[in-house]
Amino acid sequence: MPRDLHPTDGARYLLERDGEPAAGGARARYRAVIYTRDAEFAAAAELGDDGSVALGPTGAPDELHARLVALARLIARDAARLRDDGMPPWPQRVLRWRR
Repeated sequence: MPRDLHPTDGARYLLERDGEPAAGGARARYRAVIYTRDAEFAAAAELGDDGSVALGPTGAPDELHARLVALARLIARDAARLRDDGMPPWPQRVLRWRR
């Protein structure tokens, strides 16, 4: 089933977990993609439950790349709290749209 995530306005930010979390669940790898009307920018990301984010170059304009980093940091910061609450710390998929 094809899924067109290219928006008509703004950008969509997608983080899809790449496999199972490593190191006892303290870190997770994600495929990170920014979709715009005319383009798609992708990179690998590694998130840590201490709020750390390592994101490869996306080739996206600085503003779009910065928003992707900010979204990834929010996910990383929430991981420890989710684990403490008995929930899975790393979501399988996160999709957000921003103007």
